[in-house]
Amino acid sequence: MGMKSLCRISLFALAATLTASAAVAADGITSFKSVNVDLPFGDRMFEGPGADVVNNNCLACHSVGMVMTQPPLSRQTWEAEVAKMRNAYKAPIANEDVTPIVDYLSKLNK
Repeated sequence: MGMKSLCRISLFALAATLTASAAVAADGITSFKSVNVDLPFGDRMFEGPGADVVNNNCLACHSVGMVMTQPPLSRQTWEAEVAKMRNAYKAPIANEDVTPIVDYLSKLNK
């Protein structure tokens, strides 16, 4: 077998492998599944001093009822929760809103 024939066979094998890989990758794309997302229900809002910042930042994803059913949490825990919402879930909470939110939430259920 000559060098040209060997190169052609190698190129054919490479092309076949790439085609098969592309088919497998495309098949993986069709395996996406729809998901349903339930947004918070209700028109209830937080009340009292400092509530505006919590209403403006938290109610897009959380209902008042969901927050109010949390056990009493320490200030440190609320700081970690707000940081998690910002960092892991990319909640658009401005730096200047973090302390007022933590202040408000850490006074809940006390």
